[in-house]
Amino acid sequence: MAQITFEGKVAVVTGGGRGLGREYALELAKRGASLVVNDFGGETDGTGSDREPADQVVREIQEMGGKAVANHDSIVSAEAGERLIKTAVDSFGTVDILINNAGALRDRSFIKTSEEDWDMIYEINTKGSYNVTRPAVAVMREKGYGRIVFTTSGTGLYGNFGQANYAAAKMGLVGLMNVLKLETAKYNIMCNTIAPIADTRLTKGLLSPDTAEYYRREHVAALVLYLVSSENTTTGCIYNCAAGWYSRSEMVCSPGVVLANGKEPVSVEEIMKNWDRINNMEGAKFLNNLAESFAMFSDALKKN
Repeated sequence: MAQITFEGKVAVVTGGGRGLGREYALELAKRGASLVVNDFGGETDGTGSDREPADQVVREIQEMGGKAVANHDSIVSAEAGERLIKTAVDSFGTVDILINNAGALRDRSFIKTSEEDWDMIYEINTKGSYNVTRPAVAVMREKGYGRIVFTTSGTGLYGNFGQANYAAAKMGLVGLMNVLKLETAKYNIMCNTIAPIADTRLTKGLLSPDTAEYYRREHVAALVLYLVSSENTTTGCIYNCAAGWYSRSEMVCSPGVVLANGKEPVSVEEIMKNWDRINNMEGAKFLNNLAESFAMFSDALKKN
């Protein structure tokens, strides 16, 4: 089996001081990448700061003979995102890989979720990825190469009680990827999204003691390292990964039904009468972009 290497590549990992981010950074460094380890060092709810987590990972990489620098910016501002990417360019000359890993949780039932809880989770999980990805893409476009990974969650993809703010923020990243895959394809930039489950600070209390040992961070890191390698040419996909299980998720569109020839007004009663046909997912298909959605219902109109 051919060995994947990252010799000569420069990687930026947000939230790289602990948990999955730390795992990504160390594994990339072991395979030759130069690292910018970003971590504000906050608590899981986004409060506080600590420079030590990022510094510790950098020391570990340097002790193994690798190259790494720390960045302690919180990525909730566009200026911080610019500084982070500038750190990579100033230190190592470019950016080849970006792993958007930083995240936070403030779990509440929806009715108890305050505006502050909503805004904080959006700023860290969604806007933070925008703040870093935009300047990174500018560098990658110029060189004609890049690999980007976003981190969504099964909470957003499938739902989970008490995490409305987190679910909405994480699904925003899927939408971002869906557009970015189209805008960057001709520049050899591959953008993908993972929905991981691993034993980290964010999952404490969610995984039972009996099963936590199976949700190893290394399982997720193996997938992420492949996605950010030059060997990977897949873009615009969502991957689940947990306890050594890997799968792909898609948003699909059913064939649907055309009512009133697409010309006449449709009554509420007709919707009710055809509700089962509207909901029938047999023959559902994955759509790569909005144009394919238009084409799908245009074809249905023509066949009617």
